[in-house]
Amino acid sequence: MLRYLIRRLVALVPTFLLASVIVFSAIRLIPGNTIDMMMSQNDISASVQTREDLIKALGLDQPVLVQYWHWISSIVFHGDFGRSLWTGDSVTRLVAERMPITLYLGVLAMIFALLIALPVGIISAIRQNKPVDYLGRVFAITALSVPPFWLGTLVVVVPAILWGIAPTTQYVGLTDDPLLSLRQMVPPAIVLGIALSGVTMRMTRTMVLEVMRQDYVRTAWSKGLDERTVVLRHVLKNALLPVITIVGLQLPLLIGGAVVIEQIFVISGMGQLLLMAVSQRDYPVITGIFLLVGVGVMTINLLVDISYALLDPKIRQG
Repeated sequence: MLRYLIRRLVALVPTFLLASVIVFSAIRLIPGNTIDMMMSQNDISASVQTREDLIKALGLDQPVLVQYWHWISSIVFHGDFGRSLWTGDSVTRLVAERMPITLYLGVLAMIFALLIALPVGIISAIRQNKPVDYLGRVFAITALSVPPFWLGTLVVVVPAILWGIAPTTQYVGLTDDPLLSLRQMVPPAIVLGIALSGVTMRMTRTMVLEVMRQDYVRTAWSKGLDERTVVLRHVLKNALLPVITIVGLQLPLLIGGAVVIEQIFVISGMGQLLLMAVSQRDYPVITGIFLLVGVGVMTINLLVDISYALLDPKIRQG
């Protein structure tokens, strides 16, 4: 197991470097110019000398490879993601302030998604081609089809129109008022959870159906075991392994959904910070967020691989 873990950790190094190159390069392709935007926003005289001074102060006059080396070496050796071009604040501090909020929303959304997707997917597979199966598949297709921003807008607008209930206009921290914070987080978590549940439900149904066709499950049925025993002891143990992978790979979707959902429900998380940084062409903040998301995805994949290896000895021996 230790050898398998070391191999997986070593494989993360080139993956991380490739992700950093892609993030660093892609950000430079965003339309617009940071210097022009800063000069217009701050009413700075658009002289050639002023422009050159800004470019030099921000280090944008250096070759791209030199900029990349300074950026990635600061991250790897010092844990420093740079400073915001607009506020001068440390990107690490900005992300550290917002990350717990988005993680809080993401955990609630994932819990809600699993509470819906797993039971619906299992029941839909066990009752294949029955009314409950059709209802489950309709729910999955609907969850995949309805955009989170549209559903989130309905959740905000409809109660305000029908009952005069408006959402909180200021985010309340978990440490400030836990109950009020939870109440504020439940609606966006449900909206985001519904978006995540569609894929998980379909994967759960597919894998349960596949496992139920295996010979050892048929043998269990032929021995006269009741349905609950067969499903819990023989089917779910093997059917839910691929579902773990799907849940882990939905992290980018979670972050992408959070960008819009946090704006709709006025939540001061990573999504709101990213949207602000993109609108201002704040490259250090954008690259820091995307690289951290990439590291998060790689970490989740590593944990998924480790869980697979623990459950299936053939994987870690391969």
